[in-house]
Amino acid sequence: MADLFPALFSNYLILCLGAFVAGLVDAVVGGGGLVLIPTLFSVFPNVAPATLLGTNKVAGVMGTSAAAINFARKVRIHWAAAAPAALAAFALSFSGAYLVTHVPTDMMRKALPFVLLAVAIYTLKKKDFGQHHAPLLSGSKEKLYAVLVGAGVGFYDGLFGPGTGSFFVFLFVRIFGYDFLRASAVSKVVNIATNLAALLWFSYSGHVIWQLGLLMAVFNIGGSLVGTRLAMKHGSSFVRKLFLFVVGALILKTGYDAFLK
Repeated sequence: MADLFPALFSNYLILCLGAFVAGLVDAVVGGGGLVLIPTLFSVFPNVAPATLLGTNKVAGVMGTSAAAINFARKVRIHWAAAAPAALAAFALSFSGAYLVTHVPTDMMRKALPFVLLAVAIYTLKKKDFGQHHAPLLSGSKEKLYAVLVGAGVGFYDGLFGPGTGSFFVFLFVRIFGYDFLRASAVSKVVNIATNLAALLWFSYSGHVIWQLGLLMAVFNIGGSLVGTRLAMKHGSSFVRKLFLFVVGALILKTGYDAFLK
């Protein structure tokens, strides 16, 4: 019994540190799940995966919300694109979560590393990609594309998930003409919707450890506040570099899961 408390303390310390780092990374370019989900699975190998994913969403929703609020204080969030994208993402993430129990995701798992590789190559080749804020869309066309982006990535998040935040950032730069900083700010708003939809589903099905999720949320919020300050201090060039780093890590992780695991 005496040995149990140091073990529990070290496990919770690892989780809190993981939540902080995940919040920092996720606040800037998305991809926080790349850090926190493997940490949860390593600390609790015998807990049902759905329960760990649901518990992760508690921290994710709160950390992403804190990042969005922090961004909104310093960066103008373009609500004409953010609001319809968030509504579409919320609705379609439910559909994806439902289908994941009925549709095999093996093909998507194998295709994902190559999609991410294409994103990384495109970003590397275009040196000025996302460095200047020059919006390309307006009016009804902007709303239509926002709905399509929100629906497409939201559905993917519910069905599969890895790299959702990074996909949002990339598409808001590529399609809407935002710089990386503003794309990241808008992505946070949309990502709240996908995370909240998933959390509602997991909570309804009883797959959330609320005490653990709320503990991690405190540290995730702390990391997200540090991340947003770093992004606003160093600007789009910093966000671009971190984006490429996270996408590179996602390529390695998803490639390993798809072909070597």
